[in-house]
Amino acid sequence: MQKYERIPYLVIFDERSSFKDTYSGQVGKVVLEAHLLKPATPSDTVVIMMHPIGGGAWLPLPSTLAKFGQHVIYCNSRYRGIDNALIMEKVALDLGACIRDAKERLGYRKVILGGWSGGGALSLFYQAEAQQPTVRATPAGDPIDLAAAGLIPADGVMLLAAHLSRNLTLTEWIDPSITDEAKPFDRDPQWNIYDPANPARPPYDAAYIAAYRAAQIARNRRITAWVKETLADLRRQGRDNEERGFVVQGTMADPRFLDATLEPSDRPDNWCFLGDPRIVNDGPVGLARFSTLRSWMSQWAYDESNADGLRCAARLAVPLLVIENSADDACTPSHAARLMAAAVNAPQTHHVIKGANHYYFGQPELAGQAAEIAKDWIGSHFGS
Repeated sequence: MQKYERIPYLVIFDERSSFKDTYSGQVGKVVLEAHLLKPATPSDTVVIMMHPIGGGAWLPLPSTLAKFGQHVIYCNSRYRGIDNALIMEKVALDLGACIRDAKERLGYRKVILGGWSGGGALSLFYQAEAQQPTVRATPAGDPIDLAAAGLIPADGVMLLAAHLSRNLTLTEWIDPSITDEAKPFDRDPQWNIYDPANPARPPYDAAYIAAYRAAQIARNRRITAWVKETLADLRRQGRDNEERGFVVQGTMADPRFLDATLEPSDRPDNWCFLGDPRIVNDGPVGLARFSTLRSWMSQWAYDESNADGLRCAARLAVPLLVIENSADDACTPSHAARLMAAAVNAPQTHHVIKGANHYYFGQPELAGQAAEIAKDWIGSHFGS
């Protein structure tokens, strides 16, 4: 184990935007908070980690990587801590600014994207657009030209306890018993897995799960249709830059959290990474609880998001390391499997950390296993 220095710093860049969607700060300036975790051993290779809403600089894995001698930058996006107005295309620009700064100012020659949790799909989205840019507007139709942004491709990607992506994961967690968004607590008992009146109980049969998944997709699409129509109505009135905020109840109702026979793993029953899933389903920290029209289209819309993890993985063309945690209480086994199956053009390495939870909380030795695997993989593929 090595000692390392934690160096906080800022990445600042200019942006032209029709309106401001983050609190505080100068209009036209984007300020990103970053931490360089710098071991004593020099290296020309750095792992850069970013999550759409940040907040991971003090989690176990970044510091453990540094203790194993790996240089790490954890950079928060502009949406640090709050995602109600988050635009994934802007987060890709944030990640690009951090990578450029790491190369041009800090002098790192090679960059590996460390995509932990929601940072996994972000890393895939960024790399796909850096390799071959296609996005010139957000799904809501606002101009953001990633092709003109000059995004610098990374040399490799690590998916570390990564879920599919925000649009796909929300859809697998969303509560299909809500059939009228205006009456979110009037719920259809046949789809309410927390209602004792629901005759379907764990273990669920395959037919029920198939119908449940279809109902989840249908709910996501209903919200998306309403968002599109609301945006279109505002624009018809000449109110192009106006927004609407809204609440989405019921976003933690994945049957896998109640039925351990669905995608068996070492995760605990009746539990998710945010606590009791029944409480989280309507609690303040659930995914997509508070959203804006544009943000819904960019990060949550099942069919519309440019940051769909599976579609982006299919475009990946650099070495890929996938570390899966067997007791992950957020990402069930099919997440890693589907991402790897999609990444048909990427040389892949896959490891499972037995008994590890999503965050490695209380598991320093398992975080060490993950860090050692990552360090060895980086050394074998990139030489340092």
